[in-house]
Amino acid sequence: MPDKKTVFISADHGLAIVYFLQSDVVPSLLKAGAEVVILTDDGLKDQIEKRFGQPGLHVEGLRMKECRHYAKTVEPSRQWWLNFLRRVGASNRINVEALTSHVRQVEVEASRRRKLLMVGMKAAVGLMRRSKAARRFVYKAQLKYNPELYTDLFEKYNPDLVIASTPGWRLDRFLLRQAAQRGVKTAAVVVGWDNPSSYSLPGAPVDWITCWSEIQKQELVEGDDWLSERVNVGGIPSYDGYFHKQWLMSREEYFKLHNLDPNRKLLSYASSFITFSPNIQNIEALARLVSEDKLAEPSQLLIRLHPNHFMDEPLFAAEREKVRAMVKTMPHVHLVEPVPLGGELGYYSGEDMPEKTSMMAYSDVFLTVYSTMVVEEAIHGKPIVAVCIDAPGGWNQPGRFSLPLSQIGEWPTHQRFRQAQAGRVAMNETELREVINTYLQNPDADREQREKFIRDEVTFTDGTAGKRTGEYLVSLLDKIKPEDFR
Repeated sequence: MPDKKTVFISADHGLAIVYFLQSDVVPSLLKAGAEVVILTDDGLKDQIEKRFGQPGLHVEGLRMKECRHYAKTVEPSRQWWLNFLRRVGASNRINVEALTSHVRQVEVEASRRRKLLMVGMKAAVGLMRRSKAARRFVYKAQLKYNPELYTDLFEKYNPDLVIASTPGWRLDRFLLRQAAQRGVKTAAVVVGWDNPSSYSLPGAPVDWITCWSEIQKQELVEGDDWLSERVNVGGIPSYDGYFHKQWLMSREEYFKLHNLDPNRKLLSYASSFITFSPNIQNIEALARLVSEDKLAEPSQLLIRLHPNHFMDEPLFAAEREKVRAMVKTMPHVHLVEPVPLGGELGYYSGEDMPEKTSMMAYSDVFLTVYSTMVVEEAIHGKPIVAVCIDAPGGWNQPGRFSLPLSQIGEWPTHQRFRQAQAGRVAMNETELREVINTYLQNPDADREQREKFIRDEVTFTDGTAGKRTGEYLVSLLDKIKPEDFR
C-alpha cells in the first residue's frame, strides 16, 4: 500500500463499536498507514473521539435521522416492501426458518392495507426462494433509492474503501449505495452470529465481505448468491478479548459488585428472544428453584436484562419492571442491567464488557434462550442451558406476534447449538431442574462438544481474529474493484 489510503467505517450499532474499535481491526488499518474515518451516531461523535481518538482516526456523523426521513418520505411503501423482500428472500438452499418467522410476524402485525398486499408478497418470497433471477431483480430494484447524504464527506476525504457492519441490511445501505455510485470499493463485515441467516440479500452493491466461519460463508454463498472468492473467513474480532481475558474482573471483585454469596453456586440467565416471546416464565421458574433451594447445590440466580427491555415498548418495559420487583422480594435472586453507550447505539455496547465476561466466567451454569451468548459462554467453558418454557398466550396482546419457545429449535443458529450438543434444552420446570442438577454435579459434561462448537462457529480461538480481519481489509485497498459483487 505505497500511497496513503483512506477508509470509511460505518459503525451504526453498539456491537460495531466493539468489533472495530475494541479489537485489532482499526489498529491494523492504522498500522498499515491508512487514514480511518469512523461514521457513527451524530450525538456520540465527541464521546467516541474522546475515548478512541488517536492519530489517523477521524469521527463523523452517520446522519441516521436523515436516512430515516428519506426512507419514510420518498416512495416509503415501495422502499419498505423492497426491504422486506430483500430481508426474507434468501434461497431455500439454506435454512430459512428464521426468515419465515419474520414473514409470519409481518403478516400478523400488518395494517389492513399491508395484509391485502401480503398475499402477493408471500408469492414473491416463494419465487425468490427458488429463483436467483427473482432475487437479482429485487436486489437491483432497491438500488434506485440513493439520497446522496454523504457527498460532502466523500469530497472531503476521498475514501478508497467504505466498510460497513452489514452489507446494507440496515441504514448503512444508503452510504454503501452512494459509495458504489461514486466508484468507491465497498466491503462489509458480519458482526452478529445469526446475521447471514436472518437478514438475507445485500441492500447495496458490496464488493467483499468477511464473516466468522465456513458455516456463515456457506449461508452467504448458497443463500444470498455471494461469489465464494468474495467471502473471507476472518473469525469474530469482538471475541478476541474473551480469549485474552482482557476484560475479566477477579471473582472476589465481581461477587462483591452484585452482593453474591461466594458459597453458593452461580446460575446466570441472559434474557433473549423477547421480540417474539416473554422471558418472565423462564425467570420465574429459575427464581423458584433457587429461592426454594430445590437444586442439588445451594445456588443463586443472576438475571441479565436484554437491551430490548429498555426500548420504548410497554410490553418489554412491563417485563423489566416485573423482574426488578421480583429481585427485591425473592432470596438469592440478583439483577444486572446492560450499560448503554447512548444515542442511536443504545444498550448494545461495549461499555460493560468486564461485566459480561465476568458473569460468564464465574457462572456455574449459564442459561438463556439460544442467545448469541451461548457462543460467548462456550468460549468461557461453562455449561449452557437453553430455557424454552412456553408462556401461555405469548405476549397476549391483539395484533402482536408471539412465537412459542418450544417452536424455535429449528432456527439456524438454534439448530446448530442443539446438533452440536454444546448444551442442554429445557422445555419445562421439571426438565430445567434436571439439567441444572446434571451440570452442577458434573461441570465437565459436554465439554468436548462445547469446544468443537466454538471451533466451528468462530474459527480462530487464539485471539487473532481482529488482526486477521484488519489485515484482510488492508489487502482490499490494493485490489481492483470487481464490476459486480455477484
